[in-house]
Amino acid sequence: MFDLKEHSHTRYNPLTGDWILVSPQRMKRPWQGKTETVPEDKRPSYDPTCYLCPRNKRADGSINPDYKDSFVFVNDFSALLEDTPEGGIDIEGLLKASGERGICKVISFSPDHSLTLPQLSVQAIEAVIRLWQKEFTELAAKPFIRYIQIFENKGEIMGCSNPHPHGQIWSQSSLPLEIVKETNRQKKYFEEKGRSLLGDYLNLELQQQERLVVENSHFAALVPFWAVWPYETLVISKRHVQTLLDFTPEEQTALADILKRLTAKYDNLFHISFPYSAGMHQSPVNDGDHPEWHWHMHFYPPLLRSATVKKFMVGYEMLANPQRDVTPEWAAEKLKSLPELHYKEGGA
Repeated sequence: MFDLKEHSHTRYNPLTGDWILVSPQRMKRPWQGKTETVPEDKRPSYDPTCYLCPRNKRADGSINPDYKDSFVFVNDFSALLEDTPEGGIDIEGLLKASGERGICKVISFSPDHSLTLPQLSVQAIEAVIRLWQKEFTELAAKPFIRYIQIFENKGEIMGCSNPHPHGQIWSQSSLPLEIVKETNRQKKYFEEKGRSLLGDYLNLELQQQERLVVENSHFAALVPFWAVWPYETLVISKRHVQTLLDFTPEEQTALADILKRLTAKYDNLFHISFPYSAGMHQSPVNDGDHPEWHWHMHFYPPLLRSATVKKFMVGYEMLANPQRDVTPEWAAEKLKSLPELHYKEGGA
């Protein structure tokens, strides 16, 4: 008899329409491949050579203020520029390109060089959330901006070029590929059922409790049924809202609580500063109404078997579709079992 925990199968992602291959039997294979070097996590509270620490000089010569909570500035080496001219090419429909305008910002989470999100207080994370909201409001006020992506790359293994804990905010004049996919799927579901796709999905997860990791009155963090990365999680607001601007003060505090508890579990998994790419997905701006959109946040961590063995997206994943070995249910149970108190603060 078929068993999700034992047999190869494919799973459907209703947010994107993509499928993933799950192969639980492969966890029995020995590993003789590459292992990563675990970076030392002994950063000082202040580093005089760091571009993000208070009062220090950045790469472009600017001097950071003596900030006390979180701090944001335009990226000194932005991938998108506000003054990019309009234009493009279209040669027989085969060679197509279009100018893309945008604004890229960096947000330092704290003046303390040594503190990542799980080590910040809930109040300090709330300050980050308020700054996200302020930046979202200001960027959305620019008529040419259609999407605002708030994200964090954490750790050297994820290509983070500065060890000071920070995130980024990229805003641009067109909709990114993943947002187009999620908009189309959510819109179709909303038009057919008159309800939020993620709202209905979350209700199922709360009933089953198989993939739930942490929750509070306003948010839930879970390993999605269609997860690609080994310890991937999805944070979903229990109330159907389009953007983080819709959060009440109570929801802002609850989001800070969920982010602290979830990221502490990540660090406690292998007793390291756990690497990941994480980011919010929310409604486009200056693009008409999007009642179908439901705010959520993805966490994509690369580690698989230990702090030194990562998941590689190669071969079949690049040429066919994503594949994973551990089941989402196994990963959720593992994360759920971990303490919420950070291991550096006495957690197991």
